[in-house]
Amino acid sequence: MDLAQSLRFARKNLEETLPRETLEAIDNVTEEVINERIAHQSLKVGDMIPDFVLPNHNGELIEIKKIFKRGATIISFYRGTWCPFCNVELKALEQALPAISMLGGNVVTISPQTFVKSPQSIEEKKLNFEMLIDKSNQVARQFNIVFKIPKKSRSYYRSIGIYLPKYNGDASFELPIPATFIVNQDGKIDYAYVEPDHTQRLDPVEIITIIRQMNNGDVLNS
Repeated sequence: MDLAQSLRFARKNLEETLPRETLEAIDNVTEEVINERIAHQSLKVGDMIPDFVLPNHNGELIEIKKIFKRGATIISFYRGTWCPFCNVELKALEQALPAISMLGGNVVTISPQTFVKSPQSIEEKKLNFEMLIDKSNQVARQFNIVFKIPKKSRSYYRSIGIYLPKYNGDASFELPIPATFIVNQDGKIDYAYVEPDHTQRLDPVEIITIIRQMNNGDVLNS
């Protein structure tokens, strides 16, 4: 099953298991994010990424500059392992990791989810790339991809076990828009995928193609 099929399956599963009112409330949040045009304010191709340091699941501080100096780096922002679509994406990235590594690429994922849940997600899913913890979305904010769950919708999330203050360690109810940035060795963005519809993600097959083009010196556009 490819990424698109897995994402459709995850959506169908929600439609079959969640109360319609809850699903509509979640979809309304997506519509609000789209209407606010937050994605249009995000970092673009040609922009330099901010120089940041974040802890991984072991508490080690990871300097992004040291990673992108090794080769093309995929930086993927995800909402949390409570999100089924994020889990589908993480699994797809893990499956594509050998091919990405063979091309000299690196994978880094970033979420506001705290240590309370992150170690478990890595152990259970056996992920072999860096999962960095962006407390209070400080780095995501520098990429201009942060939005807030409206008060009217928070009770619906909590009704299905998603209480963001527990996962993120703060009461902001803020999340990053799912986004993937592919950065060259100078720290410049060569490809940007920012999608306010959380049910859609950049396919790793396309990521591999982009890295191959980068290695060949091709100019890319998102």
